[in-house]
Amino acid sequence: MEPVVVLCGYEVIRDTLIKHSEVFSGRPYSAVIHHYSGGHGFGSSNGERWRQLRRFSVTLLKNHGSHKMDFEKLVSEETQSLVQAVSQHGGKAFNPYNLMASAAGNMVMHRLIGKRFEYEDPDLLEIIVGASNFIRNLHSTMYELADTFPILIRLPIIKQKIFKASSHMKSLVQNFIDQHKQTLNPAAPRDFTDLFLMKIKEEEHVPGSYFCDKSLLMTLVDMIGAGFDSTSFSLSFCLVLISHFPEEQRKVQQEIDDVTQSLRPPGFMDRAQMPYTNAVVHEIQRLLNLAPTAHYHTVTEDIKIRGYTLPKGTTVSPFLTSVLSDPTQWETPNEFNPGHFLDDNGQFRTRPAFMPFSIGSRICAGEAHARMTLFTLFAVLLQKFTFTLPPGTERQDWRSLTLLEVCAIPRSILGNFI
Repeated sequence: MEPVVVLCGYEVIRDTLIKHSEVFSGRPYSAVIHHYSGGHGFGSSNGERWRQLRRFSVTLLKNHGSHKMDFEKLVSEETQSLVQAVSQHGGKAFNPYNLMASAAGNMVMHRLIGKRFEYEDPDLLEIIVGASNFIRNLHSTMYELADTFPILIRLPIIKQKIFKASSHMKSLVQNFIDQHKQTLNPAAPRDFTDLFLMKIKEEEHVPGSYFCDKSLLMTLVDMIGAGFDSTSFSLSFCLVLISHFPEEQRKVQQEIDDVTQSLRPPGFMDRAQMPYTNAVVHEIQRLLNLAPTAHYHTVTEDIKIRGYTLPKGTTVSPFLTSVLSDPTQWETPNEFNPGHFLDDNGQFRTRPAFMPFSIGSRICAGEAHARMTLFTLFAVLLQKFTFTLPPGTERQDWRSLTLLEVCAIPRSILGNFI
């Protein structure tokens, strides 16, 4: 219905989303998203609303409960439950997604609403299913059709199908907000939600303030939806893929054992001493390519770039696959090769073309938390278990990976420190 410019390759995306990040920071109008969000929250908003809400939210995530020591404490509390839950499968094949969602989701919920759930808690299971349905619905055919032909939203049966998942998520999150309102103590804020509520109170007399109940609701919906699903799927993929590469898995386990001396669980603060483990996690993320196309952007002003003139309002689609597999940036772009992230001395090296969370001013707000969660839980699980393919299962090409199950075999060399 309208032209879209696709951004391909590292050089192009660097020139647009990094060098001209503000110009490419807009979001196009979406009839479906606007209908369920009302333009609130920062995920799909623009202009000053987006700047203020994102800046405030990212600052809260950074300064409240996300310092490394606080995170290490949170992870250590979650580790015992996760290891115990994996152990209950007794080495038999299982799909790791729900367990990974429970552990990673608890870390998200603790930060946002100050609460941890037991893995069998119906409320947690409802959030996991709700977040998964919410994210998948955003990529459904029905969603695409309604966004292309907004008149479909007026049809009750179509409207119900499109907004069922988002309405359910909003209802779940609203319950948490209502509980916080009843128990809020401004002298001792507990979490992200408390601090956001205090900001709303602070600006209640500010004309046109972007901080309101609807902004809090949609910010939490976006963060919980993305935080549960993306990190959980990434961690599950890590376990499935590493089961296809036993030699690389042994190298990771040896490095973990050398650093921890098998006396304690590994933590995020050990990352600098675990370059190979860090490289493996990064390489798996590169191959996973969780978001092949980042969310659509729009150009906020006319711009001439790389020989083309893009008028204000032009929709652009960053094709992140073309960066994560760019042959000019990766020595073996189509192979699992942790060496992509190791220098000649075996130390971890960053790669500018590594951008699974997108890049620029619209980079994922939860990137830091996701990185810490993914590395730490992966390291803890590989310290305690060796992950293998189910008996009788043949190794698959990672590019057509369909296997969703693994076996977790306890490692006998470990003590009972957890």
